[in-house]
Amino acid sequence: MQRIAAKDYSILFGSTGYETLNSFLNSNNYSTIFIIVDSTVNDSCLPFFLAQLATEIPIEIIEFESGEENKNITTCIEIWNALTDLGADRKSIILSVGGGVVTDLGGFIAATFKRGIDHIVIPTTLLAMVDASIGGKTGIDLGPLKNQIGVIQTPKMVVIDTYYLDTLPTNEMRSGLAEMLKHGLIADRAYWNLFLDLSKLDSFELENLIYTSIEIKNNIVLQDPNEIGLRKALNFGHTLGHAIESYFLENENQKTLLHGEAVAIGLYLESYISFQKELLSEKDFLQISNVIKNMFDPVDFENIDLQKILDLLIHDKKNEHGKIQFVLLDGIGNVKINQTVSNELIIASFQEYKYC
Repeated sequence: MQRIAAKDYSILFGSTGYETLNSFLNSNNYSTIFIIVDSTVNDSCLPFFLAQLATEIPIEIIEFESGEENKNITTCIEIWNALTDLGADRKSIILSVGGGVVTDLGGFIAATFKRGIDHIVIPTTLLAMVDASIGGKTGIDLGPLKNQIGVIQTPKMVVIDTYYLDTLPTNEMRSGLAEMLKHGLIADRAYWNLFLDLSKLDSFELENLIYTSIEIKNNIVLQDPNEIGLRKALNFGHTLGHAIESYFLENENQKTLLHGEAVAIGLYLESYISFQKELLSEKDFLQISNVIKNMFDPVDFENIDLQKILDLLIHDKKNEHGKIQFVLLDGIGNVKINQTVSNELIIASFQEYKYC
């Protein structure tokens, strides 16, 4: 597959990506390569990745425990200390090999250690390939609040290899599909239509879907790298999705939801809100509803859950002047940003989800 030109870096694929990666590492005279992984990736993906590296530069592996609950400042401090103890300097480079937690956290560590060292991303989950690794956003959570601390700093390159998808359980694959659904809903109806029937999906078609999804996100980021306007469209489904994810993360009585699982609920809820605001036709809403119902297991919400989720909305990063800002669909393939929504309509969307 052809490389995709992003802002100040390239997104590369398969063997060509590894060839470019090795050439880049060996031509830049790095002092040490630090590979950041979580415990899951260390077992499932790292041996294959190391076999693709062809360099005499010293390599150090830094591992942390997997899970969204570890994407925090405590983990950062541990890794910053490890980098220091291992002699990292301004000519060191960090390679983040893993899913969205690893790429977000690794990018933030690279952007802040010694005021910034080079960083390369090798995503190993579908979610990270189509979303987290694209666009230069880095960050960590503040308690249960998603991505409250971070910077936008582009990597030197991103290398996509779908080989790693063979290591994923089904729920992780579905989690990535949620972001791909979002890309179609906000930007490309023809792309969305490809998800109406995945019964004959094979690896070749999946690679093409991934490529198109990356193109959609990258094209939006190129037009608005700092999320002043258009890039906010990528947050469709995330205003409520992030609040749901945060609530389930901090509530010991609830199971932890994967990011894409929470976003899928957010896509449903915010599509319903779009329908109720007469931005989306009933036919299109029902189509979206059917796709999400067929792809994701339902999640139960009690009335006590809803108020706590509403309370978390105030921390959404799109908010301005104390007002909660939603991204809503203006038909499939288009959006309206900076939309306000009443609490009554939000609660009604949860009721619709409950009985759908």
